Amino acid sequence: MPKKRRFSEEPFGPTIVRLMDDTATTYRGLAAKTGLSAGYLNHIVHGSRPVPSNEVIAKLAKALVVEPEHFLEYRIRVITEGLERMPDLVDRLYRRLRGE
Repeated sequence: MPKKRRFSEEPFGPTIVRLMDDTATTYRGLAAKTGLSAGYLNHIVHGSRPVPSNEVIAKLAKALVVEPEHFLEYRIRVITEGLERMPDLVDRLYRRLRGE
């Protein structure tokens, strides 16, 4: 099996597809491992449903033999939650991004 990158830089759907390919997992197999329906998995992979909650991402990660942090969207949520608790950091980061 190819070595998995620690963090994906791809969007959620393509990351799931790549991990399914890497682990030779089908939609039905992933559904059985996670308790989610194969139809729902197909929808989130193809973007017709939003990226699932971090709890669901954690189930998918475990089934696909990676950490939840592997998913870009999970990491963005963790950062966003942290920034919400640190408004001074938000202000500094905002100014820096604007070149002030």
